[in-house]
Amino acid sequence: EKRRLEDWRTQNAEVLGYTRTRQLNLWHTDEDDADEAGMPPEFLDAFEQLDRDDYDVPEMIRDALEDLDQLVMFLDESRKFDPKKDDKLKKLLRLLKSKDMAGQKVLIFTEFSDTARYLYQNLKEAGIEGVEEVDSGSKGSRADVIRRFSPYYNGSSSVELAADGKKEIRVLISTDILSEGLNLQDASRMINYDIHWNPVRLMQRIGRVDRRMNPDTEQRLLADHPDLKASRGKVWFWNFLPPDDLNRILSLYKRVTNKTLLISATLGIEGKKLLTPEDEFQALKDFNHSYEGKRTAIEDMHLEFQDLLKDDEDLESRLRAFPGAIFSGRKKLSKGARGVFFCYALPAFDNEANEGKGDFTFEAGTTAWYLYDLDSKTILNDPGEIIESIRSKPSNVRLCSTGEETLLEIRKKVLGHITNTYLKSVDAPVGVKPALKCWMELNEG
Repeated sequence: EKRRLEDWRTQNAEVLGYTRTRQLNLWHTDEDDADEAGMPPEFLDAFEQLDRDDYDVPEMIRDALEDLDQLVMFLDESRKFDPKKDDKLKKLLRLLKSKDMAGQKVLIFTEFSDTARYLYQNLKEAGIEGVEEVDSGSKGSRADVIRRFSPYYNGSSSVELAADGKKEIRVLISTDILSEGLNLQDASRMINYDIHWNPVRLMQRIGRVDRRMNPDTEQRLLADHPDLKASRGKVWFWNFLPPDDLNRILSLYKRVTNKTLLISATLGIEGKKLLTPEDEFQALKDFNHSYEGKRTAIEDMHLEFQDLLKDDEDLESRLRAFPGAIFSGRKKLSKGARGVFFCYALPAFDNEANEGKGDFTFEAGTTAWYLYDLDSKTILNDPGEIIESIRSKPSNVRLCSTGEETLLEIRKKVLGHITNTYLKSVDAPVGVKPALKCWMELNEG
């Protein structure tokens, strides 16, 4: 069996070698890193040894090799792809070189890391200056990228960046890791290279640049860049919609539009879509301007989490290995609450689920934090308030001393709170419930 696999690899060595080289180039990875990026030991240790006699192993291997042959056929077809024939990429390059973009900060969103890196590689080769790319696999500091792209709204300036020997970013390509909560309004141009199936993501993307301006910050920015005066206070953005033929297959525009209308009704943004020049955007502007133009506690937590991942290379793999529901406990902080913290997955309605009939799914929903304060008998749901009660270090000692009956009673109250607030707001039918992902006891020492 092992020899059959080796024979298959030998027969397809050319295609596999091409694919590996292309992937290494795209992800700026060397051979050693790629080899180390295989299956982690703790994942291998979690496997259970099964009895061969219970399975038709030869048939399974035949099926697996047929699947591999199909994948190789796809990979071989992909070799014919030439960026010089990529009409979408060529349109993006023409747009970036147009007078609308001259001297402007531009934020480009795409859904996939591979696409982001492909664009970065080809934009640099095309001579676009000041290009940078960030995605979930980027090894550098995300906070540093944010500061270099939008220095003025992140406590810095072009002059300070130059003094620190840092190169300012003019065109930033990003996946949706930057679509939520960050201050990027140094930019006034945004491009959706592909549209996300969830229109909330589209609103969050636009909200990175269409946020409330700070008069003092604007004064500092224009003092250093007076040529931008005419463009400040306005935001331009472009959406790359699927070609008509492809859209008929994917029905992406229709799906996103329907979801937008549903979310509009939920949020009170009536009848406003986000995709074409004919859509109305004042309601969206009002929605985004509800942000105060300063970094929120959630934004700070995102950045803090990225720093933790950067400082501990094994952390992400350990987190992914956690079971579907976990619990812990600690001595409460001196200024923190005494009680129980919960993290719940909340379902939302998905028009496309259940064979197009629509249904509530966790994939369409979100997550939320709750903290039941035993002293005040209240339920907190603001992450900015909760974080100071649950933040922990590796040196903190685990302490789980809350009685089971108390835990069950508290959980029942939190579930009731979610039912009366979130589930009612989305008109969830009977039987649709949130899913508890984790909790932490906050006990007296």
